[in-house]
Order: sequence, then structure tokens, then C-alpha cells
Amino acid sequence: MTVISLVQFNEGGARGVAALDQTGAAKRVTGASSTRQLALDAIAAGQGLAAFAAGKLGDAVDLSTVALLSPIDHEDAAHLLVAGTGLTHLGSAEGRDKMHKAATSGDLTDSMRMFLMGVEGGKPADDGIGAQPEWFYKGDGQILVDPGQDFTMPAFAEDGGEEPEVAGIYLIDADGTPVRLGFAIGNEFSDHITERGNYLWLAHSKLRQASLGPELLLGDLPQDLRGTSRIVRNGETVWEKPFLSGETNMSHTIANLEHHHFKYGLFRRPGDIHVHFFGTATLSFSDGFATQEGDVFEVEAKPFTLPVRNGLTRAADDGKTKVKAL
Repeated sequence: MTVISLVQFNEGGARGVAALDQTGAAKRVTGASSTRQLALDAIAAGQGLAAFAAGKLGDAVDLSTVALLSPIDHEDAAHLLVAGTGLTHLGSAEGRDKMHKAATSGDLTDSMRMFLMGVEGGKPADDGIGAQPEWFYKGDGQILVDPGQDFTMPAFAEDGGEEPEVAGIYLIDADGTPVRLGFAIGNEFSDHITERGNYLWLAHSKLRQASLGPELLLGDLPQDLRGTSRIVRNGETVWEKPFLSGETNMSHTIANLEHHHFKYGLFRRPGDIHVHFFGTATLSFSDGFATQEGDVFEVEAKPFTLPVRNGLTRAADDGKTKVKAL
């Protein structure tokens, strides 16, 4: 069996890890209860993750009978950082530029300037350092919603909108070196109405949950990755659009985005996990579509054999947050 990807699952209260081949057939990775620990063991053994997992295969696993989890997590959620970069895909500036045009007096918005910086300098030659992308923080491990579970937007949210993306998954080695474990498709989920209100509210708009598809794709990301993002309401598809990723469709290389994240020493703390979203050019919000509670988001893309699906709910209103003086 050629191991293409890994999944984490819960079966009767016990965690496990399964390896998948290109057909989606799954076998248990014996002795593994998390992809993070499996990666640490592979590093200690001096092996690649796919080869290490292939040497520990056990019985077949029927993935339809187990609860699929996020493909990566950390037993201490504070040691998993979720962040991302925007304006990284060809075409990604169009919707953002429209959103912010009214707030500027110049011919080019800051969004368009940032996008053009990436077009002109996001793919440096000879492994050099290219243009710095937009960067944002989403949260720690608490904000990752398992596949199949609902997003809960805050009571104060103006919008709950999908963002179909690819995320890189990283483990920081004992010597502080970022180690890419693989990639996952995901829904970065943001509040686009809040962002549209004022560009300086972008940071607020990103402090929302996110979800990853079940699979951790091992090896390199395809240069031209094509998928579909859709919204299902009452069992019917009410919005659907293809999305593109991979470096062929990006204005930055993956290596350039990785450098500009991990160049900060605080992001190279040994043992930490990083989930880094690489951006998108496809949003239902840009098409004027308004999501509703009860909608279901679906994101799928080859070579991933499993989609990511999440419903949409709203949290109860807790009112004004009060701070107690000591």
C-alpha cells in the first residue's frame, strides 16, 4: 500500500490514526493515536512520515463507521497556532478590492497594492526571499472544528462566510526547525461584512472558527489543485463554484509564504503545531450571496479523497463582557 494521506479518528472513545492510499482505502497505523506523535516518532527514527506510517500498517479501517477528527491537533490547544495569508491567489484581489474601494481616495486600494506586490515579487528566483504577503492570526487549537461539526459564529458576528483553502500543517522540531507534515483542505471561515465595514477590522473578522478536511496529504502539494466549494440549504445546493489553488494559481510560492511566517522566532517554539492557511480567490460573499443559520458548507478537491463539511449556527448572546478588577 502506498500511503498518500493520514486521518485521525475516534472509535468507541479510543483514538487512532489510519493511512489512506490513492483510492481512499484505509488501514490502521498500529500504535498511533495522533498524527503529531506519529510525526515525532518519524523524526526520531530519521524517516519521512509516509514511509514511517507504511511500516506500521495494520488492519483495514472502515472510515464510515468511525468519527473523523481534524487531521492534526495538540493535547494543549495553546500550542497549536492557526494563522494565514491573504491576497496570494491570482484573482484574489478582485473581491477584496471592491470591498475596500469606497474607503480609499486613491486609484489603488491597499489590497490591490498588496496583491500586485505578490504578483511582481512573490515567486523569487533561485530560492530567494520574495515579497512579504498579508498575514493574519485566527486563534489557537480551540478554534478548529472537526469535520462534520457545526461552525458557531459569535452572537455579535455580522456574517459567517466560507473560505475554501489549502492549509500547510507544520511541527516545530526540537532544534526549532519548522517541519512540514503535509497539507489539508479546509474552510477558513470569516466575517466578511465586518471586514467590509473597515479594512482595519480585518483582524476582528478573522477571529472565527475554522475547519480542516480529515486528510493530511503527505508529500508535495499539486501545482494545479482544483476543487469545488458549495453551500447546501435545506438539502439543496444554493451556491457552488470551483476554486483553484497550488502554485500555478498563486502569486506566491509556498516556500515564500512559509519563510514570511516562520521568520519570526516566536513561531519556532519546539513541539508547537502550526496550521497556516494559504488563501483563496473564491467566496460566495463576493457573489452577493448571504449565508444563513442551518446552511452547510462543503469543500472538496482532488487528490484529497474526503471532503470537509460544516454546518452554521450562532452562539447565544452573552451581552457585554465584564472585566473584574483585582
